[in-house]
Parts: sequence; C-alpha cells; structure tokens
Amino acid sequence: MSFVGGGTDLPVFYRRFGGAVVSTAINQFIYVTVNKKFDDRIRVSYSRTEEARSPERVRHPLVREGMKMLGIRGGIEITSVADIPAKGTGLGSSSSFTVGLLHVLHAYAERYASAEQLAQEACEIELTRCAEPIGKQDQYAAAFGGLNFIQFNQDDSVVVEPIICKRQTIEQLQSHILTFYTGITRSASNILQHQQRAVGSEKKKQAVMRQMADLARQLRHDLQQNRADAFGEIIHEGWALKKSLSRGITNDLIDDWYAKARKAGAVGGKLLGAGAGGFLMFYAPPERHGAITQALGNLRRVDFRFEPQGSRIIFVHQ
Repeated sequence: MSFVGGGTDLPVFYRRFGGAVVSTAINQFIYVTVNKKFDDRIRVSYSRTEEARSPERVRHPLVREGMKMLGIRGGIEITSVADIPAKGTGLGSSSSFTVGLLHVLHAYAERYASAEQLAQEACEIELTRCAEPIGKQDQYAAAFGGLNFIQFNQDDSVVVEPIICKRQTIEQLQSHILTFYTGITRSASNILQHQQRAVGSEKKKQAVMRQMADLARQLRHDLQQNRADAFGEIIHEGWALKKSLSRGITNDLIDDWYAKARKAGAVGGKLLGAGAGGFLMFYAPPERHGAITQALGNLRRVDFRFEPQGSRIIFVHQ
C-alpha cells in the first residue's frame, strides 16, 4: 500500500532527480509453492495451467524469466494462489508474486536469498527482462515488509529505511485508514507508459513529481515526530498532484466517490496503484467510517492491517 511518492520510483524520473516513497506491506498474501515433479517437464498452475518442456516454452513471463535467471531447467511444479485479485488492484500483486517466486525457487535450489537480493532480482525480471513500464517500490515493499521510507537514487541504488515511531502512531494510522474495492480492474501499463513519456519530456510534470517526492520526505518526518494527524492532508495533497500527471489516472466516477468520502468526513485519500481502478484508500476518524461507508454505497470495504514481515519461506519439506 503506497501512500505518497508513487511514480517517483520510475527509472525515467529517479535517474535524473532521485525518488522517494512512503509505503507499507499489508496482511494480504500471495502463496507460491514449488515441488519436484516426477518427470523432467515443467508444470505451472495459476489462473490457468500450462505444461512445458523447458523454461523457454513457459508462457507466464515472470515464471519463465525467473527460472532462466536462477538456472532451473525442469522437473518442477509451481503453483500460486492469492488473497486478493491478481491483476489491476493497485496493491503490487505482480511484484509480490515475483518476489515470492524467486524466494521459493532459491529455497528449492537450497540457496539463501536476502530481501535486498530478492528485490533487486525482481526488478531485473520485471523492468529489464520483461520490459514492464513500472517502478521499483512494490518489489522492495514485498521483499522487506513493514512501513518504510524508500529512496531511489540516481545510480539505481535503493535504500529502505524503516519508519521508527511510537506504536500508538502506527495504531492510529491503522485505525483511521479504510479501504474500498472499486470493482474496476485495469492494466497499469498504458497509464505508466503515458506518465513516463510526460515525465521524461515535460518540465511541469517533472516539477510535480519532485513535489511528490518531497511529500514522501515530509510524511517520513511527521511520522518520526509522531504527528499522525498530518497523514490525511499529506495524502490528499499527493493525490491532487498525482491526478495532474495524466488524464488516465482518474475519471468522473472515481472523483465522485472521492468527493462523497471527503464530504462524509475523510481528511484525505487516494487511489492505490497507477490509477483508473483498484482500491480507494481514505484517512478519517473512526467515528466517521460508518458515514463514509454509507456514502460510497455498494463499494466493498476491505480492512487491511500493516504487515511487519516481508517475503518468507513458511514450509520446507526435507
């Protein structure tokens, strides 16, 4: 769940100006299992099932490139299930899957992989090998877990800094945040491609992105000082800035939901992910949550909690 700074993790921006986000892992999971197969073939089960003779013949691009990267040739079965829809939700499911897949493949090969290594390899697969027009924040959030300030440097290095504050501050954030599923799924690729073109050439858009990175730094500072009440206004300002980057980030329906939530008592909010669908997140006093839920009508409310741990191996059969 990314709060502010999303988009500044795109290489076209951070390689020129540096980027920064504040985000947290949440308690919704993707489970990836690997088992030795009786024969030398490859079986991959997700929303579909495929059989292949070699990694090169696997259609799932993340599985194909993950196996090729780690030198795993065959005799393996890979399955995955997820707590939330796998695509178009804005909650980083693709990167979470990639991190989990790499983690379990390393374990299958009897190798240890650190969170830093998993995040770097996941970025290599998604951004370079699969040429996805995405940023780097989701891979690091999934690998490291927790509530973090993540800095993207011009030399492609990434620094993950846990936000240290009082437990009461974290509890206030969790008790004030409420999230709704819009029911709209979308591909982030088109939105991010347009955003990258604009940021790469338009100085006004670059200035907006620099403001968004500054907001991430401001939110880190406020949380470190245990000023949780600043959270709502900062994410509201960040959402206003993000909407100005591209017409595809929002639409009339999303704007109407947002306005209704604000009128019902939300201090601020944002659409999670690249935009145009997925989950709407708001920050509001708990006593206003009922009114906001009622104002948003048929939108499904989903309660999330922050997750302190990143990707981990939960079962090994020796």
